Amino acid sequence: MTSISPARDWRIPIFAMLVATFAVCTTELIISGILPALAHDLTVDIPTAGLLITGYAVSVAVGGPLLALLTGRLSRRLLLLVVLAIFIVGNIICAVSTNYAMLLATRLVLAASQGLFFSVVMVLAMRLAPEDRKSSAVSMVMIGVNMATILGVPLGTAIGNAYGWRATLLVISVAVGIATAVLALLIPPTPVSAEPKRSDFKAELAAALRVPVLLCYASIAFSLLAFFIMVAYIVPFLTVGGGLSTEVVPLALLGIGVTGFFGNIIGGRLGDWNPVATMLGTLTINTILFVVLAQVASYGWVAVGVMLVIWGVGFAFPAPAQTRIMREVADAPNFAASLNNTAFQVGIACGAAIGGAALAADVPYTSLPLLSALSLACALGTTLALSVYDRRRRVALA
Repeated sequence: MTSISPARDWRIPIFAMLVATFAVCTTELIISGILPALAHDLTVDIPTAGLLITGYAVSVAVGGPLLALLTGRLSRRLLLLVVLAIFIVGNIICAVSTNYAMLLATRLVLAASQGLFFSVVMVLAMRLAPEDRKSSAVSMVMIGVNMATILGVPLGTAIGNAYGWRATLLVISVAVGIATAVLALLIPPTPVSAEPKRSDFKAELAAALRVPVLLCYASIAFSLLAFFIMVAYIVPFLTVGGGLSTEVVPLALLGIGVTGFFGNIIGGRLGDWNPVATMLGTLTINTILFVVLAQVASYGWVAVGVMLVIWGVGFAFPAPAQTRIMREVADAPNFAASLNNTAFQVGIACGAAIGGAALAADVPYTSLPLLSALSLACALGTTLALSVYDRRRRVALA
């Protein structure tokens, strides 16, 4: 994939992309923190307000890829700035919404734009970074997702509690605006000679359906499924299953989030070395660790210690997986990049659903890690198939 600038300060625009990713993902996640106040203000019940979360996820998964196909011939730099402008205006509209329908409609537009955002930002991050640092660039952008969970939601919730939920959305809009201004200044226009050929619909679709790409999507979805079996029910897992008090759970969650943050950075560096080997290593280790977690689940702090390692190792997986996809589709990256986020959303939704179905069938909380281990074993299988495919292709080319 062609770099659009050989500048030594490529990390500065990547950092601005991190900030933009942080703000965009906080837009998605913050609703859970301001849901009660929002529901009361707009006179809807909590389940109805919860559709703001469900509808957002569906719109990201479906709308993002469609927009990626429709905008495949546009400049990535221009498109990123347009998408961020939509988030600036969209969050302002959400903040001044006078009824639930207006808020829901605006968030559906933002959700589809988020799917497109990840398509564009991953392509630009890969083009900006030097050849030997592309996975690190992707991991830096993905740190914004971690920060949205660790900092964005708690800070946004605190602002909402102090000044109202509308103030939270306005602050997010300001954060997006700052990132947009920095990116407009620091991402150079692509020289005509370095501009990749604009892909058409057939080329984009064909790239996304290549065997290695599909195997990466499957690995991503199975990996996220494994984690969200736990994430969706992590509080009762630690309290009911592990015997911890609810007062110490936020501390445990903070520690887990921090280890995920550093895992993301390490995964980026390892991915620069060998993406597929990094994927295989992280999946193998965590499959074993989830089995161990099931054995120690009733020992609260011991379980937390194992989870700290699991999250650190697990967050080393996404950047190499996405880098492997982007290298495979360098000739037509837009649609395939947007499907990255769809794979994430599918894994998240299925993980929460499968975990809920297991609990409804009287599976104890302490056994949920075994379901996660099974899902990671499936991810390991698809990644092994990817490794075999790559090896055979190298032999054939040789």
